[in-house]
Amino acid sequence: MLSKSQLCQHDQHQQRLQLSRHQRGFTLIELVIGMIVIGIAIVMITSMLFPQADRAATTLQRVRSAELAHSVMNEIWGKRYDQKTNPNGGVPACNAPTGEVCTAASSLGPDGEDRDDFNDVDDYDELDQTQNMLNSSQTYAQAYPNYRLNVSVAYLDSSTQAQKLITVDVTTPAGEVITYQAVRSNY
Repeated sequence: MLSKSQLCQHDQHQQRLQLSRHQRGFTLIELVIGMIVIGIAIVMITSMLFPQADRAATTLQRVRSAELAHSVMNEIWGKRYDQKTNPNGGVPACNAPTGEVCTAASSLGPDGEDRDDFNDVDDYDELDQTQNMLNSSQTYAQAYPNYRLNVSVAYLDSSTQAQKLITVDVTTPAGEVITYQAVRSNY
């Protein structure tokens, strides 16, 4: 039979064993499995986030492309239809029965004006990023680095010369060519 002091020591030893079982923590296998699960989760999260960053950059480039094209298109839209059209509304319009003959398709482009003096739609034919912006010493390339700009103006129907197709091609830094077009009528 055990004495009272031995019984007390035995009870204390049992309590310590139970405590150590509850406080012993994780095993090495549990830690390794936990690290693998966390690693997989991190890989999945980053694989979802990185494509989003690329898409955001592409979207920003497209917005800047639209900004550039709209600024050029708005400038062109404010000019008269043809060199031979009255600047105050085109009365009479070129090629009208009482008007002058419109500029020949082969002669579209600047009529000897400087960039700041463009006064009709077809003066913008062959405008590109190396030329100065309107009333500025800054070029389009300086304002929009790594973007390329090309403007072309042509008659939709060269026999009637009643409409000009304005095409603004903007190439983004990623090499995506975005085309903007407008039709200007002879009125």
